[in-house]
Amino acid sequence: MEDKIIIKDLEVHNIIGVDSWERVKKQPIIINLTIYANISQAGNTDHLQYSINYGTVTKVVTKFSEESSFKSIEALADAIAKLCITEFDTTRVNIRLEKPKALLHAKCAGVEITRTKDDYSESPKITGENEYSDKIFVRDLKLNSIIGINPWEREEKQSVIVNLTIYPRHKAESDKDHVIKPHNYRTIVRTISKHVEESKYKTIEAFATSVARIVIMECKVNKITIRVEKPSALMFAASAGIEITRSQSCFKNNIPLGKDVPEGYDHVVYITLGSNLGDRIGNICEALKLLELECKILDTSYMYETSPMYVTDQPDFFNAACKVATNLDPEELLVKLKNIESTIGRTPTIRYGPRSIDLDIIFYDDIEYKSSNLTIPHVSMSEREFVLKPLCDIAKSFEHPKLFRTCGQLLSHYLKSPSYSPNNFIHKILPININNIIWKWSTKTFIMGVINVTPDSFSDDGLYKNVNSALSHAQKLVDEGADILDIGGCSTRPNAEDVPIEEEISRVLPIIQAIRCSSNTSLANIPISIDTFHSEVAEKAIQSGANIINDISGGQLDKKVLSVAAKCNVPIILQHMRGTPKTMSRLTEYGDDLISDISNELFERVNAAINAGIKRWNIIIDPGIGFAKKLDHNLEIIKRLNELNGKRSLLEGFPCLIGVSNKRFIGEVINQPIPKNRCWGTAAACAAAVLAGVNILRVHDVKEMLDVTKVADSIWRVTKK
Repeated sequence: MEDKIIIKDLEVHNIIGVDSWERVKKQPIIINLTIYANISQAGNTDHLQYSINYGTVTKVVTKFSEESSFKSIEALADAIAKLCITEFDTTRVNIRLEKPKALLHAKCAGVEITRTKDDYSESPKITGENEYSDKIFVRDLKLNSIIGINPWEREEKQSVIVNLTIYPRHKAESDKDHVIKPHNYRTIVRTISKHVEESKYKTIEAFATSVARIVIMECKVNKITIRVEKPSALMFAASAGIEITRSQSCFKNNIPLGKDVPEGYDHVVYITLGSNLGDRIGNICEALKLLELECKILDTSYMYETSPMYVTDQPDFFNAACKVATNLDPEELLVKLKNIESTIGRTPTIRYGPRSIDLDIIFYDDIEYKSSNLTIPHVSMSEREFVLKPLCDIAKSFEHPKLFRTCGQLLSHYLKSPSYSPNNFIHKILPININNIIWKWSTKTFIMGVINVTPDSFSDDGLYKNVNSALSHAQKLVDEGADILDIGGCSTRPNAEDVPIEEEISRVLPIIQAIRCSSNTSLANIPISIDTFHSEVAEKAIQSGANIINDISGGQLDKKVLSVAAKCNVPIILQHMRGTPKTMSRLTEYGDDLISDISNELFERVNAAINAGIKRWNIIIDPGIGFAKKLDHNLEIIKRLNELNGKRSLLEGFPCLIGVSNKRFIGEVINQPIPKNRCWGTAAACAAAVLAGVNILRVHDVKEMLDVTKVADSIWRVTKK
């Protein structure tokens, strides 16, 4: 028989973590203490000597709590439990600690644990994972969201009360006083709050499930119970709601992009790369190549051109970040990076001065490390946009182990801080391997001019089959303002037959070579993309002077094309398509959310490209207008294009190309059967695509569409020179 001695709502003051305004200062902690003991002897005799004096317990616990110093509330709870068991000779205690001033929009956050005497013996009982009753909780988190099906519920945000109970994988221990990400209620609340405030769910079930998914997938929580209540749901009830419990097994198929760590490696490291001397992109690529000799590159960020910081009188930088798997310890990795810098030609200069290559370890697993040579996490990372921006491409939800903010939160905080200067620029860029051409994605919509050297093109009808006519047309497109030429030797119109590889090569190589040998400098130096899904064609075209691969199948019809792009270090356009040009018109059935289906399928192709070694900055996506799409599908894609690569999407941040020029869906809308007469309809679709944030327009009529994009860019695009 177990009786209980209970102390309820004991308030103590302690500096533990930070308060709701993230200040390090004393704050109230509410302690609820249950001591399990047999009180029958005291009850039968009414003698004090057999009683546990709750006054003494209160004094001891209060003194200990206010004089001790812990980083985490879990460690404090475990220490109080150990104190009670050792000081008051009890076999079991339950400790519940609450921090009412921990979060701005919640009643409290806290922890509840149960401990026995066995837990603190020299030979503690060994228990399996998840056998502990520890709980971390957030109570009455008040958020506002669009939720419900009634008309006003779709218009007005309403209050939603969320209660979270997190079940740690292992028990808290006072001698392991640090907060790991799955236990950090502050990070969890920040993460779900942003999602909830932006969400528009119709059902509370979907709302709760999405919250569980985000907490488990982004914050790495093992198991969670979520209770959601709508106080305004019913007139004569306090609230209506649901409660669900979910674990990692419920979302095992939701694998984030680029997260797979290969077998044979023990550590994951995030490294930043910068260069502002010599061949900047070449230096960064060479550093990655040398790094791969002893490590495994798992992912890379987009590439950025940034203004110099600290010492401003020097050339602009190229900056990127990479995620690496390694077996080297931090000091060994530092030596490796220094050797790479030396090999590439970095020489001593002034602090923060010019350098051919700069490699910094930002995170090493989730450890804090300090020696005379190295500090991890990097000391100055939170004040450097050129570090945070690339990190957010590949580690947005990774939490700084000391600051307890994710990379995304650190970037958001920096952009709102007094130290941020809008005069410092940072451009996401695409380096193209010809004449040092750099495309700055934020500055304009780029125009891709089409040259079909096929006898059966749907739009050009075989006009440019020979080299002279194709070369003349190429010069015309360049003169009209094309930023790149797209050359294709195999028609991909609906029901088109594939052509032999040798024939496709014989069609495209002569025109590529003729352009590169042109006496006209503007034509000879124009970037060229090769429109093919055959790896052999792509490789020979690159060897002849092409700079980009444009694969309508996204690497599905010939997977070797991904290896070619990685080996040649060229950009690749991954288009969404199902089947082949001959079969795609029969594969047009999608689920309830077209953009979600396209995103999921493109996501798989992007992930395959990254796993093949293609750098993220070299990937461009294309939703595939007209490829396995019906009329309504094409219109919906243009209307919702910004959802494809917008915030919190699977493909967030990837530059997007779209090809609407003269296509059948435009003819259906304007009742125009002749492709070359669809220019005005194409102009409308191009303008709509610019509004939706497209980066490249693939068009036949360059002069006309350039005028459209200039006006559309001036209206809708925030240009940064």
